[in-house]
Amino acid sequence: MAAPMCNAPGLWLRCRGRRRVGGLFTLVSKPFCSAAAAPGTLSAQRLAEKLRAQKQEQKTKKQLAPTSPLQRRVHELVRFTQQLQRVHPNVLAKALSRGVLHQDEDLVVINKPYGLPVHGGPGVQLCISDVLPILAKMLHGHKAEPLHLCHRLDKETTGVMVLAREKEVAHQVQELFRTRQVAKKYWAITVRVPVPSAGVVDIPITEKAVQGQQQHYKMTLSPDYRMDNGKMVRVRSNWNAHIAVTQYHVLSSTLSSALVELQPITGIKHQLRVHLSFGLNCPILGDHKYSDWNKLAPQKLSLGTLKKLGLQQTKARHLPLHLHARQLILPALGSRKEELSLVCKLPRFFVLSLRRLDLQMPSQDQNGDDEAGHLRAQ
Repeated sequence: MAAPMCNAPGLWLRCRGRRRVGGLFTLVSKPFCSAAAAPGTLSAQRLAEKLRAQKQEQKTKKQLAPTSPLQRRVHELVRFTQQLQRVHPNVLAKALSRGVLHQDEDLVVINKPYGLPVHGGPGVQLCISDVLPILAKMLHGHKAEPLHLCHRLDKETTGVMVLAREKEVAHQVQELFRTRQVAKKYWAITVRVPVPSAGVVDIPITEKAVQGQQQHYKMTLSPDYRMDNGKMVRVRSNWNAHIAVTQYHVLSSTLSSALVELQPITGIKHQLRVHLSFGLNCPILGDHKYSDWNKLAPQKLSLGTLKKLGLQQTKARHLPLHLHARQLILPALGSRKEELSLVCKLPRFFVLSLRRLDLQMPSQDQNGDDEAGHLRAQ
């Protein structure tokens, strides 16, 4: 006897049992009706809607994707920075091991990437200090002791960073930094050109609260003198101010930007950024904190600079800070009887900005480093 069908076409039903009533066989079945098929139908519908939403999202992202080379580079840089905060510590340690500039029995010198904090803090998921034990094992074997920080760089600063293999050596290097025996050279791209082209900025720095719509704290200048009716007048010193001295030299310039070499004699927080922005009126490209004292907002750039960079002002917030720890010169230490000069090539985004702004890279620096070769290697 053929199995009965439910109202839904194409669905065949089988009998579960039979019983005899009044001499006739009556089929007792549990049919698959349309209501039973509803969950599957709804599932397929949700899946189709989800696929359509994903397709639309991909289409929107494609439309919003940066088109110019620099916009693509900034987009990649932002994505890379975010990924550095999300990767497994082993992956980050591996990336740092590839950027080792020098290592000996006392020191390990790395190339610090952009956007990677040195220490932990609020909102920091991963930092350099977290992966020092892993990095030591990758470089020196599973029995190696964790590496030790000798100094620090800001999260947005790239370049030379010194680590020590033993705590005692780390303390010795830290003392060299504290007593200003380590020569440091930074390279920065500035908005506008410092006048004069070489000199020394010797203005104390202190931290102050900025009153406004969004109250925040910034480092700022605390000069010992001010102008009063055209006369130079000495003011009362701020007890919270720190002595800050920066030597600078313009390496290359155009009408609206410059490549500047900076040698901080002291090591105050954000010293280079404050001296350039508030002391010389030439903020560092991508310095969204110190380009304007009164507010926290993306750096305002001239139409000419934006055109060269291939950016709109609305996208300027993605510009990274163009400050690079170019060179450290360490005096003799331990078994090493000679000074150690450590040079780190520029990150790729920095080189690209130099090219777009028509700033010339020195073919060789004072130590004979072939910078042109580094450019080709990029």
